[in-house]
Amino acid sequence: MATKAKVVLTDYVWESLDVEKKILAGLAELVPMQTKKPEEFLSQAENCDALLNTYAGPITADAMAKMLKCRIIARYGIGVDTIDLAAATQAGIIVTNNPTYCIEEVAEHTMALLLACARKVAFYDRMVRGGAWAVPPGKPMFRLVGSTLGLVGFGNIARQVAVRAAAFGLKVLYADPFVKDGQFREPGKKVELNELLKEADFVSVHPPLMPQTRKMINDDAFSRMKPTAFIINCSRGPIIDTDALVRALDAKKIAGCGLDTTDPEPLPDPHPLRGRDNVIINPHVAWYSETAMVGLQAGAPNEVRRVLSGVWPVNVVNPAVKGKSRAGL
Repeated sequence: MATKAKVVLTDYVWESLDVEKKILAGLAELVPMQTKKPEEFLSQAENCDALLNTYAGPITADAMAKMLKCRIIARYGIGVDTIDLAAATQAGIIVTNNPTYCIEEVAEHTMALLLACARKVAFYDRMVRGGAWAVPPGKPMFRLVGSTLGLVGFGNIARQVAVRAAAFGLKVLYADPFVKDGQFREPGKKVELNELLKEADFVSVHPPLMPQTRKMINDDAFSRMKPTAFIINCSRGPIIDTDALVRALDAKKIAGCGLDTTDPEPLPDPHPLRGRDNVIINPHVAWYSETAMVGLQAGAPNEVRRVLSGVWPVNVVNPAVKGKSRAGL
């Protein structure tokens, strides 16, 4: 009988692994772990055939050099900023992600934070819980219809935000060097980033995290925004320079922010962003719904099953590895 492949799961945040076990049944042995860094999972991963990964990382060239049999690293989520893609390609390791499982959820959460900022929902809730009942403390507020939303990045999630924002009567602008004006049917006018920052009443950031986008929303960016504008982040925390955000809030260069993700994460307590009336912070929950969990948990192990079965996977993020992968695909 053929020996089963070894699949190491570096970490996970759900209660049961029944989904993984069912998908990999008869093909692979699953070795689940709860780790944060490569040095914690490499003892098992050194002889693995596949690696399932949630948050543990970064998975560097040095880590991959120790995984001599690994054919695929399959991320449960969308972002792959914690994986050295060039090193993976060089080593012949296929890297996959799960790009569509939570598009609707993150778009909805972006709009929820935008609306909460615009209508000061969280502020008034805290005020009422404290025993007060009055309108003036939240002034000024402005009508949403006719306001401008600026989307930094116009990928799958941002385009769904655009659809929802347009339904609320918002004018949509976007800045994305990889998208042509009119390329997609979703509402939005392409502009340069500086123009977007100048015109937008709400700036929502959606680019992937990479060296050129890390801290792209910095002191210069905040200086270009309206003092009445809010910034929303449901993408990756390091897109926004946290220290620059604190300075912008202190100097009243912007009106406030809604953050589902921060840098660092979790946000330390105490921290200068905490406790502000014009700041909403969520614990990186925009991706979650019961429906999204189904797609999240099944996506990565299905990619592993494809590779171990000799089939090219669906969501490959380093396509240059094709033809020279360890999997022979």
